[in-house]
Amino acid sequence: AGSRLQHEYVPSAHLSAACTCLAWAPAGARQPPSKDGPQRKKRKSEVGGEVDKQLDILAIGTAVGSILLYSTVKGELQSKLDGGHDSRVNCVRWHQESCCLYSCSDDKHIVEWNTQTCKVKCKWKGDNSSVTCLCISPDGKMLLSAGRTIKLWDLETKEVYRHFTGHATSVSSLMFTTVKPTNESKPFDGITGLYFLSGAIHDRLLSVWYIRSDRKEKNAVMSFTVTDEPTFVDLTVSEVKEEPVKLAVVCRDGQLHLFEHILNGYCKKPLTSNCTVQIATPGDGDSTPKPVPILAAAFCTDKQSLLLVYGNALQPVVEKVSLNTSESHICLVRDIQKVLSLKTDAAVTKVKTPVVNSDAKVLVPGIPGHSTAVKTPALGKEKKKNKRKPGETEESIEERLGALDIDVSKVKTPGGLPQTDSFAVLLVQGLESNDAEILNKVLNTRKENIVKNTVARMPIHAVIPLLHELTKRLQGNPYSASLMVRWLKSVFTVHASYLSTLPDLIPQLGMLYQLMESRVKTLQKLSRLHGRLFILVTQVAASQTVQDVPEVNQTAKLVYEDESSEEEGSDDEMIADKDSDENWDEDEEKEEQSDEQDMTVEKEINGDSDLEPENESEEE
Repeated sequence: AGSRLQHEYVPSAHLSAACTCLAWAPAGARQPPSKDGPQRKKRKSEVGGEVDKQLDILAIGTAVGSILLYSTVKGELQSKLDGGHDSRVNCVRWHQESCCLYSCSDDKHIVEWNTQTCKVKCKWKGDNSSVTCLCISPDGKMLLSAGRTIKLWDLETKEVYRHFTGHATSVSSLMFTTVKPTNESKPFDGITGLYFLSGAIHDRLLSVWYIRSDRKEKNAVMSFTVTDEPTFVDLTVSEVKEEPVKLAVVCRDGQLHLFEHILNGYCKKPLTSNCTVQIATPGDGDSTPKPVPILAAAFCTDKQSLLLVYGNALQPVVEKVSLNTSESHICLVRDIQKVLSLKTDAAVTKVKTPVVNSDAKVLVPGIPGHSTAVKTPALGKEKKKNKRKPGETEESIEERLGALDIDVSKVKTPGGLPQTDSFAVLLVQGLESNDAEILNKVLNTRKENIVKNTVARMPIHAVIPLLHELTKRLQGNPYSASLMVRWLKSVFTVHASYLSTLPDLIPQLGMLYQLMESRVKTLQKLSRLHGRLFILVTQVAASQTVQDVPEVNQTAKLVYEDESSEEEGSDDEMIADKDSDENWDEDEEKEEQSDEQDMTVEKEINGDSDLEPENESEEE
């Protein structure tokens, strides 16, 4: 009545075996049998007033398959039912008359327990997938079970009496809505002609099913539509023919939907709620009203007023309300903050600030190597510094260091090139941030040992990104390409063992292979072309200089040892074709020697300065 927590029980194995479902044991014959066994946890609040003394035993299903029987009166665990299930218990239901307990589990089985002996009375396979919900018929002779499809079992023979289509997802609630059949002409066998209701997870339709005398119809006769997945369902059972069934459905979005309907056969369209109830906080002043989620709702014994449970699940508020259901939408304003305001103590701090007077000398931790002049901060100043006015600007680090009498220039790092280890760090940073400036600085170094050390010191994870970067740069300027080759060589020599362990190495280096292949293919043609062009260019230059040079003194200024023949010239061409760039200069000299027209040009190239001054200037 006062929304206070009356009793709390934490099973010893609550971490490894969490509680998954509960059910109150019926309180003897004094509890009316029409109430379809107990309805989950919140029923406690409903029957709280009258049968508080009788309601005692609570059956608790756990995630590991055991069931705990807990006595709320004694406040202790009465017994533990083991050996029935080897997986999560999804639902427990008590039989109204006998002290039997029925449970279903993810292990696809339904178990009937004898709670006096704590032994399994009977166990049978309930479905091809996990069984999620149970419900016992009003006369106690039949049992509804549901995974996705719904089955009606005969409890004596444990055989399926009827099949129903069910839902697309796991059924979360099953309950009978009528006690007597609406058509009273035929004799009543205890089950035929009754209606029952089912709801499933992630399903916004609650279905009503009709139990027929024949097996023809398996589909739902009517359905109720709600705004979100139903989390808590309660109803008033229709006992007289013309009495409507009242249904209260709490959805995951925190709304409560109320339906009122006389169950009389088939209805094609889904029925919408007669009344929707929401709770919100008052929007006082600046604050906007916030929705308060409704957690559960149950009808009181008068079938008119409702018990609402709302707010925080840890400390819910239970309230009895009488609603005018003629309105289609009701919003109750509740200031939940006032009810649930937690008293916060004034913050107790364990840090004590010492009182500093002018006589005491305060030592400030300085940086080693600096002689820090001690400055005792005055208390007034300190307070002022902490509470900066909005107009003031904050002091820069340099000014603060100045206040500490530290030479700022000493703190700054000396300029110049960074060391190889910092090169490795820079390289990794550049690769991670894709910073062209850093990468250029690192990759354009020409010193072999720096390149080797950097590659050796870089972390393994940066090898592949570095290879990709090098490949990208190889396609650019030929000058940078020659630098990149040095890096490639170091990477392959230092990190060969790591690279060979990579399963996708070939696709990673594919681009590089193709690049090298295409470069190497053109080398021979290029060197041939280079040789030919060089000869042509020197011939043209020579003929021009011969035309330009006026008559000079014919006495020999240059003597060379042996005369070259035609063959030697052709040999040189062959060598030039095969040789690399480095040998070209020598070949060129020999070719020029083989040409007697080139004498004067040769003198210029060799830097002979004993021509007449006029000619020399002309050549330049």
